Amino acid sequence: MFQKILIANRGEIACRVIDTARRLGVRTVAVYSDADRASRHVAMADEAVHIGGPAPRDSYLRGDAIIAAAKETGAQAIHPGYGFLSENPDFVDVVRAAGLVFIGPSAEAIRKMGLKDSAKALMEEAGVPVVPGYHGAEQDPGHLAAQAGAIGYPVLIKAVAGGGGKGMRMVERPGDFADALASAQGEALTAFGNPAVLIEKYIQRPRHIEVQVFGDGSRAVHLFERDCSLQRRHQKVIEEAPAPGMTPEMRAAMGAAAVRAAETIGYSGAGTIEFIVDGSRGLRPDGFWFMEMNTRLQVEHPVTEAITGVDLVEWQLRVASGEPLPARQEELRISGHAFEARLYAEDVPAGFLPATGTLAHLQFPAAARIESGVRPGDAISPWYDPMIAKVVTHGATRAIALRALEAALCDTEVAGSVTNLDFLIALTRHEGFGQGEVDTGLIARDLAALTEASEPDPATRVLAVLGLAGLADPLVRGGITLWQPLRRTISWESGEAMLEVLGPGAARVTLQGVAHEIRHEGGRWWVDGKPRRSRIVSHAAGTSVFGGRSLTLVPLDPLARGGDEVGGGLTLSPMPGLVKAVFVTPGQEVAAGDRLAILEAMKMEHSLTAARDGRVAEVLAQPGDQVEAGAALIRLEEDVDA
Repeated sequence: MFQKILIANRGEIACRVIDTARRLGVRTVAVYSDADRASRHVAMADEAVHIGGPAPRDSYLRGDAIIAAAKETGAQAIHPGYGFLSENPDFVDVVRAAGLVFIGPSAEAIRKMGLKDSAKALMEEAGVPVVPGYHGAEQDPGHLAAQAGAIGYPVLIKAVAGGGGKGMRMVERPGDFADALASAQGEALTAFGNPAVLIEKYIQRPRHIEVQVFGDGSRAVHLFERDCSLQRRHQKVIEEAPAPGMTPEMRAAMGAAAVRAAETIGYSGAGTIEFIVDGSRGLRPDGFWFMEMNTRLQVEHPVTEAITGVDLVEWQLRVASGEPLPARQEELRISGHAFEARLYAEDVPAGFLPATGTLAHLQFPAAARIESGVRPGDAISPWYDPMIAKVVTHGATRAIALRALEAALCDTEVAGSVTNLDFLIALTRHEGFGQGEVDTGLIARDLAALTEASEPDPATRVLAVLGLAGLADPLVRGGITLWQPLRRTISWESGEAMLEVLGPGAARVTLQGVAHEIRHEGGRWWVDGKPRRSRIVSHAAGTSVFGGRSLTLVPLDPLARGGDEVGGGLTLSPMPGLVKAVFVTPGQEVAAGDRLAILEAMKMEHSLTAARDGRVAEVLAQPGDQVEAGAALIRLEEDVDA
């Protein structure tokens, strides 16, 4: 076993690797950018080395700096985590040329699976079923359009070097193909430096089921399947293991195909074979096709660990240090069911835009497994993926595990940034999902219901008013004794209420003309005579009430100045990011919905469109500009009809 390893990554996966390394007695070295100087993974590691600026290209993608850090600290091996350099075969070559061990597959195996088109051809030769499509080198738009027509619409355009849903577009009609192709190629070039695409038949009722494999370079085993069908825009939201409705025949066929794929390329380490599955007529051994292989550990690996009892990071370290596979196929078993939900800092009502902010309060339930790279007080950086945590639950049955996930999410407390927490809770309560009726289109079909904004009930709001006044703790302690009621007006950014302290443990809040009685008794809050399972927490961002639907009230800033309505005349940056492209010039006429610019932020491209018809008055940002959230980018001339 290694004595010391360097982790060439950040965030929750770096923390995850450190946890296992520490248990095995292996010392760890963290690397960090300017933005991560005070991050959790740096604090957890035994040593830490600064490697550059906040942009990934200036730090976590600098292979030379990472290898220098390993040599400087005496690390014997490099664990790549996932993302960044984890699937870069050139990096593997230079790691090994430097006399270090890469904790993962060989460069040759990564190259064989790195491009989707050649990987599919290789799998076809190995007898692994593949989806009908065009995987050729010819990239002329006319040729690709002809291939799409031959395959039959709908089709899926996919970047050959892609991943994470980037460079991917679904096209339903021939007339939409050219625009979708240009968009996919542009995003692929930005994300991967390679605009090449392939075309595949789009499965109408698809399920995304993947098989965890592990090899030692000569033989491989599979650790069963995960269902990752609950996706939005090709991004996984909730994963589970095993897959709902899986039959022994289907599992045996998929597992055998996955092991055959891994052994064909002499795979070593943890990897995932992703299959697209036709779920329209149930799971059948003839209804799955190879999609791609991820030659690394997956974000969702904890659900596999939960049902198998295997620590995949431990296996990675043991095999990379020269041990054989720790188990034979017949020794692996499934125990129960597991779910993982990805908690993100993102603005769901605004179209799931990634968000930033400082985590003024963060607390997770003890009953769930939490994978997180942040702590209370940490900032969500615009430079990296905005994941806050993965919430993982396990139970004897799918129903038990799902209810445990719902409860864990309801008991998760986060303030200081908008999140997708309510959206995740809504998914756990979705009737079809609860019955195991999953496919990749579920979220899109029911998006309106899943994202419907419901106002917190009056009881939650009046408890937040009490907290905003700073009186929650005194009332809990019973430390207020008065000769007569104390009355005061409590104001926040979007309203006000009248608060009266009635005595020890009791108060009255009048909100929108309705009086509500509050008392604290028996260790819980009571509002209008009804018990509430609520926690009132005051923090730097205001006051929050947690338990069920959360609510945060922000105190009114007496120095804040209101601005004039711009009537859709200004296009503002929704988040910090890089202006990638600007498509308009002063004097140009635009219509509502026209694309004005592209902002690159948090590893994704975001199209900014005109809110109304008009004429461009000013272009306030240029390609290459780094802008803050709220920065004005485009101004339209005043709308005289408004």
